[in-house]
Amino acid sequence: MTIKLLITGGTIDKVYNELTGQLVFKQTHLIDILNQSRSMVDTLPEVLFLKDSLDMRDVDRALILQKCQTSNINHILITHGTDTMVETAKLLGQEVNNKTIVLFGAMMPYSINSSDALFNLGVALSAVQTKECGVYIAMNGQVFDFDKVEKNKGQGIFTSA
Repeated sequence: MTIKLLITGGTIDKVYNELTGQLVFKQTHLIDILNQSRSMVDTLPEVLFLKDSLDMRDVDRALILQKCQTSNINHILITHGTDTMVETAKLLGQEVNNKTIVLFGAMMPYSINSSDALFNLGVALSAVQTKECGVYIAMNGQVFDFDKVEKNKGQGIFTSA
């Protein structure tokens, strides 16, 4: 089984800029993450863009949707910022019904030691291989249906809606 990996940015790919003190994008870390986790899953990565999900617009979501709809691969992972992950998942869930799509990200960047990136990737990789066709979010050790999840910003976790 080959898994398409669409990379869109989000906290998972941010790094600390020592000059400004801000988290910024330089390049994706997903290949490094897959290598570090010793994943033997056949993945086909594609960087669509590197954006904070708060900066994503309808045109960005339309590109993600188009890539999912036209992919000849039926198992798709999408890296995504956590702030608007649910919004993108809902769009995909309404428009794509013949593929297994799992969105995931991280609350802390991969570049920071206490990151949840490796764990969330592992859960997402397992989910995309075992779940039925549909759209899911894999965060905090759980896999949620796209229409039954929300981000609890006060606690910094995803919960059932």
